[in-house]
Amino acid sequence: PESFEVIDQRFLPHEFKWFSAASLEETAIAIKDMVVRGAPLIGATAACGMAVVAHHISTNNYKDELQQAFKTLSATRPTAVNLQWALTKQYDIVKQSQTLSECQNNLYKNALKIMEEDVKQCKQIGQYGLEIIKSIYQRKKTTVNILTHCNAGWLACVDWGTATSPMYQAQLEGIPIHIWVDETRPRNQGAKLTAWELGQQGIDHTIIVDNTGGHLMQHGMVDLVIVGSDRTTRTGDVANKIGTYLKALAAFDNNIPFYAALPMSTIDWEISDGLREIPIETRSEDEIKIIDGFANNTWTQSLICPQNSKAINYGFDVTPSKFITGIITEKGVCEASEKGLLKLYPEMSNV
Repeated sequence: PESFEVIDQRFLPHEFKWFSAASLEETAIAIKDMVVRGAPLIGATAACGMAVVAHHISTNNYKDELQQAFKTLSATRPTAVNLQWALTKQYDIVKQSQTLSECQNNLYKNALKIMEEDVKQCKQIGQYGLEIIKSIYQRKKTTVNILTHCNAGWLACVDWGTATSPMYQAQLEGIPIHIWVDETRPRNQGAKLTAWELGQQGIDHTIIVDNTGGHLMQHGMVDLVIVGSDRTTRTGDVANKIGTYLKALAAFDNNIPFYAALPMSTIDWEISDGLREIPIETRSEDEIKIIDGFANNTWTQSLICPQNSKAINYGFDVTPSKFITGIITEKGVCEASEKGLLKLYPEMSNV
């Protein structure tokens, strides 16, 4: 392919725009500047980027150029493991290819395969997560209140989403649900993206500030918490958007089930200690100090704090496995532990 297009999430929910990437540089911008975000979509975007880069190569040293593309894209976002997973799959094809045309063709086919598998896996995640929602509804007999943090919807994947897939499938089953949507500062992915998605789908939802979840849980207004993941260790520690850990603590204290929904590609089988081994991305302080909005049909930006005050912007935190009720994957639901994950993925026992 000469190029590929992705939804430019920086403009949602007020404008729907496409971003076209026809080069390595544009693919890197799409990932680093959060045109796309969400671990599965970042991986799919990188895979498409490798295919596009290969398409534009016409020299015999194509492997050197694609090795550089692999390195450049690998450095764009450090926390989401799907990025490295997808790039490694593509680079393996580069190393095994005998000719440029073979390489171009196989990179394109594999990028499509990665996207098709993501759709299938996210649908399966939803089917397993649906059973959790269904059991709560059968016991409660009224609306199931679910809290989610950040955006782990179809915008973060190719389709269905991870944390939202059970919600969409519950809607299809006719189960009444209501979603508490954390705004998710500083980039407000919940308020901007999750709320937009759920609204498009016609699912009842309420946006709350990030610090409201604990209060709701104390007062019995949350039945279930489902979040996504950017990287999960083989022992079940989950790295997700900053603030997820605090929701897990509140859920644990109030005996509310807390699940992380993720495909196998989000599991990093080479690490065991999330706090020590998962790299936490630090982003620009401007994301904290400056807030954007939409007024009079125009995007605006406003400084919300003293200009000279320092800010630090950690993109993610790690929730230790002991606070996680279970992990929902395309293979089923398991306890957040090495033993639990290996029951679903026994082929990874020797990694």
